[in-house]
Amino acid sequence: MSTVSTSFGDAAIMLRRNFKHTVRNPVTVFQAVLFPVVMMLMFVYVFGGAFKVTGEYVDYAVPGLTVMAITYGLGPTAAAVNGDMTKGINNRFKAMDVSHGAVLAGYVVSTTVRSLIADAVIVGVGFAMGFRPHASFLQWLAVIGLMLLLAFATSWLTVAMGLAAKTVESAGMATVPLIMLPFLSSAFVPADTMGAGVRQFAEYQPFTPIIETLRRLLSGGHPSTGDAFAAVAWCVGFALVGYVWAVATFRKRA
Repeated sequence: MSTVSTSFGDAAIMLRRNFKHTVRNPVTVFQAVLFPVVMMLMFVYVFGGAFKVTGEYVDYAVPGLTVMAITYGLGPTAAAVNGDMTKGINNRFKAMDVSHGAVLAGYVVSTTVRSLIADAVIVGVGFAMGFRPHASFLQWLAVIGLMLLLAFATSWLTVAMGLAAKTVESAGMATVPLIMLPFLSSAFVPADTMGAGVRQFAEYQPFTPIIETLRRLLSGGHPSTGDAFAAVAWCVGFALVGYVWAVATFRKRA
């Protein structure tokens, strides 16, 4: 059997293992899939009337909530990665001659798929709440592609954080900045309505151009070139940093 086919086989086994762990852990399912829905209900039905936006608030909020759904599922991944490392499970995989790439890919792919499921739930609930996008077929493909790229990129960054952390608790805490950043972006209110200092931070942080690009695509419009370029650049940067960091740390610690 070729090395490539063996690596794919190992990756499939690791992916199945991680999915089983996710399904068996109700906390992970709640945090990654259900809690973003709770946040959506709260922002649209409780706070939405207080925010001044163009059009219906649910149409404004859904793009930001899809990004938030991705980040909320990162904490369990970091904790699981660190748990496997600190308990010596990854060393057992190494003794079994399991591909290093397959172990890391299992974490990344399972987190990416879980994030896309969470986004699908957010969009589905959004439709039930009155969300009415005007995106064309090609624009929907662009939306899905950007969400996939963001989920993939943040998954690599989260795996790296989990590998680098000393304890499971610190691994979970390491993802807090990624979880909080959507709240300090244009996800729920326009950045230009914020106070000085906060407004500038919201405008130039990574998630705002991603959210604005998704928002324009879903509304049937064309995102600005600057936002679209920045969105892709941030995602690629996250992925590259996360990949290099994760591989280097895994080789050092495993």
